[in-house]
Amino acid sequence: MENKSQNPEAEGSASNEAVRRDAKSLFKSGRTFLSELLDIRSDTDRDSTIEAVKKDISFKGHNAWILIFSIFVASIGLNVSSTAVVIGAMLISPLMGPIVGIGLSLAINDIETLKRSLINLAVMIILSVLTATLYFAVSPISELTPELEARTYPTILDVLVAIFGGLALIVAKTKKGTIASVIFGVAIATALMPPLCTVGYGLAMGEWQYYAGAFYLFSINAVFIALSTFIVAKFLSFPMVKYANSRRRRFVTQMASLIALIVMIPSLYLFYKLYKEQVFTSATKDYVTNIIRYEGAEVVKFSQDYKSKRIDVYLIGALVPKDKINEWYSKLTEDNLLSEAQLKIHQGSDQSSQMAEQLSSAVKSGILEDLYVNNQQALSDKNQQIKLLEEELTRLKASALPFSSLSQEVHINYDDIDRFGFSNTINTNFEKSDTIPTFMVAWKSSLSESSKRKEETKLKAWLKLKYKLDTLAIARY
Repeated sequence: MENKSQNPEAEGSASNEAVRRDAKSLFKSGRTFLSELLDIRSDTDRDSTIEAVKKDISFKGHNAWILIFSIFVASIGLNVSSTAVVIGAMLISPLMGPIVGIGLSLAINDIETLKRSLINLAVMIILSVLTATLYFAVSPISELTPELEARTYPTILDVLVAIFGGLALIVAKTKKGTIASVIFGVAIATALMPPLCTVGYGLAMGEWQYYAGAFYLFSINAVFIALSTFIVAKFLSFPMVKYANSRRRRFVTQMASLIALIVMIPSLYLFYKLYKEQVFTSATKDYVTNIIRYEGAEVVKFSQDYKSKRIDVYLIGALVPKDKINEWYSKLTEDNLLSEAQLKIHQGSDQSSQMAEQLSSAVKSGILEDLYVNNQQALSDKNQQIKLLEEELTRLKASALPFSSLSQEVHINYDDIDRFGFSNTINTNFEKSDTIPTFMVAWKSSLSESSKRKEETKLKAWLKLKYKLDTLAIARY
């Protein structure tokens, strides 16, 4: 009996053990699958990658002319706001080579390659900016297009694109048999060339804020592409450059580590700063959209300044009472992302703020444009009414002619007229009708045809002048 009572426990223990083995086997299979799926070490050709990166660093001859022509193409595309043209220019640009070279040389302690990369990158930047400046200086189109404006200030999205684009680029380069489509895609996504063209636009137009913002955007893209290259090269254990002199080897290692640290720390700080600014901007937009609401009033513009933590909201329409504004202030302080922000409400009665002057010209023109569009049909109808009234006035003038006195004057001035008459003739082209004053004349038979036409011309001109008629007709009996 005792053996029978123990058998179920033994069977349960064996079953649990089998389940554990199956779970362990499943976990191991899953880990193996993921390892094979995401592994890039086994298919990495380190020596060929280093050789290919060094080859792309060089900047002379064909590469120089390709860069110049691609800068011209990109500048034209930005000038006429053509995205397709800008993308085409980015595809043929050789700007990426020295930037990848900087990241790789820092990772493998190759000071010579680092110097070559920095020199070639500097030459590329100078040549690109000079070419773009020359184009925009002679271009007849000088206004700031949307494509140019989009490259005047970086956002957190630009940083993220540079990071993941740089990672995709170096991973593609390390694969045996480089994936060209990835390189082309990264060239488009990271957009190194348009900011340099915008720098040239800022210099040519004398607008330092465009120049500074665009160069800031280029610098961010370049730094994070180089940083991505550095990280991937370290992860894949690229072979370090060896130096025969141990003192020189230590010095190079220390210098490379120092430069990498100098690049990495400001980059991380910049990423954090742009991230916080983007969060503040998004939170402000959500707050204004969801909280700043009052029946009869409408937000025409709002702006935010991350540095001063100030939010300005401009309202038109009904005046918002003080209690409602205080409620908006209270909800602002309750928002964790905007608790330190200062809200300023501008509305029509706020004379101290001089709201009309603070509204940007773009907002003013936008309001006027909306008013124009909304009233376009009304204006058209009024013009039609004015035209009809003018025609009616002409008709009334004609119908009120003092025919008796007029006929006496005609008889005195024109001896060759036997009969003279007047009537209003209504004509139509089946779209609109028109009333024309018509004078009927019967000339003496002794008068020649040419003389009749000449006298009719004189009579018509005299009647127009005398009664201020825009149009009239002379007909014969």
